[in-house]
Amino acid sequence: MRDLLEQIQDNVPGKVEITKEGLVHDMMTPGGPHELTAMRLRRRLEQAMPEELAAHTGTPDVENTAEGIMRHPDVMVIAEADMEVQGSFDPRALIAAVEVVSRSNPDNDWVGKVRDYPLLGVPVYAIFDPRTGTGAILSDIHTTPEGPRYATRKDFVYGEDVTIAAWTISTDGLPRYAALPQDITPRSL
Repeated sequence: MRDLLEQIQDNVPGKVEITKEGLVHDMMTPGGPHELTAMRLRRRLEQAMPEELAAHTGTPDVENTAEGIMRHPDVMVIAEADMEVQGSFDPRALIAAVEVVSRSNPDNDWVGKVRDYPLLGVPVYAIFDPRTGTGAILSDIHTTPEGPRYATRKDFVYGEDVTIAAWTISTDGLPRYAALPQDITPRSL
């Protein structure tokens, strides 16, 4: 799968990742509210964390070749020392993965990554959803018959403080996606 991904990545719009169930392609490149949310979360985390840690928003991906999974979190909380590698980051080195839900493919963040991140050993997964102004922090990986899963889920609404791993940050001022015409329901007159 990785060879196929490397061949097509530069020729297709959006982002392609390898999941436990195959390739997932988010056709749309993230827009303003998505990128602004990721940037604000990165800054807030870095203000709260020790200097030797980073809230990284760039490349590379995180990959577990034995499981055949390669993901690219919007924000990765990781020690700078664990970034000094060739190729993909080891997902077990992540302290947390933070995702801003894509408008075009929300199931990738709410279903696929909820399945894949505990399988990869990512201890904390934070989801921010600009469609609804809500999110969840998932943690405490445990074994189930279907494989590793998060045991704890803490839901939040924008405006509340949230704790990601050991750091509490504000969700005030995070942007929301503007309603699209199909998102608007007609009002009765």
